[in-house]
Amino acid sequence: MADVDGLLLRSALTPDSSVMPNADLMPWFWSRRKAHRHTVERIPFAKMERWQVESDTGNLVHDTGKFFSIEGVHVETNYGTRSEWQQPMIIQPEIGILGIITKQIDGVLHCLMQVKLEPGNINMVQLSPTLQATHSNYTCIHEGRMPSYLEYFFDLSKHRVLVDSLQSEQGGRFFRKRNRNLVIEVTEEVPELPDFAWLTIGQIQQLLSLDNIVNMDARTVIGCIPFEGHCEAAAEIPTLYRRQLLASALAHDGALHDKDELLSWFATQKFSYHLDVRRIPLNEVGEWSMGDSELSHNRDDYFSVIACSIAAEGREVLAWTQPLIKTLEPGLVAFITRPINGLLHFLIQAKVEPGVLDVVELAPTVQCTTGNYRLGASENRAPYLDYVLSAPPDKIRHDTHLSEEGGRFYREANRNLVIAAGEEFPLDAPANYAWMTLGQLKEFVKYNNFLNVECRCLMSCLAFLESSEGVH
Repeated sequence: MADVDGLLLRSALTPDSSVMPNADLMPWFWSRRKAHRHTVERIPFAKMERWQVESDTGNLVHDTGKFFSIEGVHVETNYGTRSEWQQPMIIQPEIGILGIITKQIDGVLHCLMQVKLEPGNINMVQLSPTLQATHSNYTCIHEGRMPSYLEYFFDLSKHRVLVDSLQSEQGGRFFRKRNRNLVIEVTEEVPELPDFAWLTIGQIQQLLSLDNIVNMDARTVIGCIPFEGHCEAAAEIPTLYRRQLLASALAHDGALHDKDELLSWFATQKFSYHLDVRRIPLNEVGEWSMGDSELSHNRDDYFSVIACSIAAEGREVLAWTQPLIKTLEPGLVAFITRPINGLLHFLIQAKVEPGVLDVVELAPTVQCTTGNYRLGASENRAPYLDYVLSAPPDKIRHDTHLSEEGGRFYREANRNLVIAAGEEFPLDAPANYAWMTLGQLKEFVKYNNFLNVECRCLMSCLAFLESSEGVH
């Protein structure tokens, strides 16, 4: 969708708001966190309610057959250093909704954001979209109350749609899972519930400079927002890097590769790689063992599956149990950027992951989501990993630890980095890498299943404004 009249850009270049001033933002956030009592306790699988380990398959399933299940997959591919393996995966065929309601207030577009509690979150409570719901949630399979503001996203003819695309989740954990990412603009008065507040895009992006405040679901939607047009505030951007970011987002000419060249390169990557993934019973997955309270790899690599009992005020259901994916250590997600012909470009990789829908998605320069990049010989290390890890402070433009999806992952976070390389950084790259401008990335994110969730989330951190002390 187009940035009609530069509304989205103007919001991104608005660092503060009279509706929720920066000075009040974090005190409000922490007060809402304190308002909801919550507990998360690890339990044995046998103590989960309405969940069971199937006797014939070993799969972890809900008694309704809804929500999600944990099953096994067998993977064969010619991508990377491993050609074949088995692993557990989250099977969740439903398409969820991640939606943000926006409204012009004093001429600036504001986003209605929610302080939401999820069992796997670091800090428990994080800033989320207006609506964040699976199909099972909004059809009330859990027998709880309906998610707030759901009705705004079911008759889109009443509103202006600014973003609307089906996007993937983590391809290393979910099997072909997608969510509908939506941003709508309303004109009528919207009731504001206690856990919700109106923020500009600029305010949200400043919060992304803080660890574990903005959740993954909000980041993927913000990452899908296009920026076009003109805004007077652009002339006031003080730092060279931020001006370069904006120019990279808005430029229509001057990129190293045009759109048709990049689409052909992307098609070539899909043609070049083979990916065969078939679902198998969880109890047939090799090198993984099921204990009373944890399903884990025999070498304690990758991740494990645990069970938790949750009590949480403010949720549609006040208490429940469920499985969660527990990672071993933080991962790393990073962009390397450099100017090319005077225009900032991002080094992007075409990455194969077992859970993706169409073999390949575009990913950041480096993506090591399980943290196991520290293991193994140097020849097996990801390209550009050592460059990113050794980047001096004056080359780092963004550096935060941000949580992954708290409804399925237990306290998982990745370090998110943006590195500003100079013109001495080589343009030549492996065949599955390409240089793209921010505007080209924003164009590609309009298509379903082009950019993976790590890429979209890291794009959300690309703020045109410096962080304000007011939001700390």
